[in-house]
Amino acid sequence: MDSTLIFIDAGFLSELSKHFGNGKRLKFDYFKFFESLSKKEKLILKKIFYYTAPPYQSNGPNNNQILRKKGYDSFISKVRKNKLIQVKEGRAQKIIKEDGSIDYSQKGVDTLMTLDMAFSKDKFPNVKRIILLTSDTDFCPVIEELSSFGVKTILYTYYERKRDSKFFLSQHLVKCCSKVRFLKKGDMVKFLF
Repeated sequence: MDSTLIFIDAGFLSELSKHFGNGKRLKFDYFKFFESLSKKEKLILKKIFYYTAPPYQSNGPNNNQILRKKGYDSFISKVRKNKLIQVKEGRAQKIIKEDGSIDYSQKGVDTLMTLDMAFSKDKFPNVKRIILLTSDTDFCPVIEELSSFGVKTILYTYYERKRDSKFFLSQHLVKCCSKVRFLKKGDMVKFLF
């Protein structure tokens, strides 16, 4: 059996978990979930790369920010105990919109993910298929580059056929991957705590 690497866009996975949980994030065994994806593809799981960003913290964090960071740190600490999982962190940015509302955005996460994907052919020369969890077309150039070196990308994603859905899926992303699989609620629910 061939080996694989899994690259996870944690922001996408978090939103999908919240969607499947009807507004509340599902609590499931991440490792068993990731491992099940490699087994579906009849591949041996060699390494998992998990890309995220800690929650925003102001200079004088309020109670909500402190609690969110504490929860995040606890979760990441548990994830890091598994030696097959490597956590890569970007940062969170606070954005004040024109209407005065506040939004938060992850910065640097996609860049970290793209770099690791690009160098995977050198660091893991025997891996010829990778699994990618995302819905972001920003990864198309690196997917196409990997393909030119014989590394195929299997996309695990989700989309809705609803107008203005947050789970939009570009045909460009679908076309640049060698295989596309659509995640279902049952894929996560069977690994609930």
